[in-house]
Amino acid sequence: MTGSQPPYLHPPYVATRTRSPRQPLVPLPPTPSEWTGPALAPPDAADLTRQLPGEPLGQRIVVAGRVVDEDGRPVPRALVEVWQANAAGRYRHDADQFDAPLDPSFLGAGRTLTDADGRYRFITVRPGAYPWRNHPNAWRPAHIHFSLFGPAFAARLVTQMYFEGDPLLAYDPIFNSIPDERARAALVAAFDWEGTEHFRALGYRFDIVLGGRDAPEWERES
Repeated sequence: MTGSQPPYLHPPYVATRTRSPRQPLVPLPPTPSEWTGPALAPPDAADLTRQLPGEPLGQRIVVAGRVVDEDGRPVPRALVEVWQANAAGRYRHDADQFDAPLDPSFLGAGRTLTDADGRYRFITVRPGAYPWRNHPNAWRPAHIHFSLFGPAFAARLVTQMYFEGDPLLAYDPIFNSIPDERARAALVAAFDWEGTEHFRALGYRFDIVLGGRDAPEWERES
């Protein structure tokens, strides 16, 4: 769909000024090593609130959805990985020097496999917004990074999930580098009453379409 993918060069997103290609891309034919993949064992890291001793701070949430192809068919046994900032907006990484507290009970990363119907489910905490150095008073909206591996090494999607109603979306050059409004909306998770757990966590639904006009956007930077 025209306008559904962000351009390599989007000047408001400052990093693209030096990272975008200056010459036409050179297509390379795929090889068998790219279109084959490993048989993945089911990982046990879908509950990000139970990976370390203690209870992570912040609002617990359930993020769940389906991974399907462009014809709506489920993609089973796809590896879904997530990583995110904690509730204060800080990553558990040495490169993150944001003056916000680290949470000793939260790693901020998880993974799972989709089931036979293409469904996945994570329990985590809602990430906080954080500042970045793209422009004066720049803040990234709350988001969760997603990486999906399909049946082959080359079949990988890396993208971000945002939250509906976040006022920072209107000011974020990464989110707004996608020209098409409908394509941007596909990156925003909807509140899910049915997925909400009584006295434990709010639910959010984030479905992912691999390929076709309803596919999510490829992330330019993790």
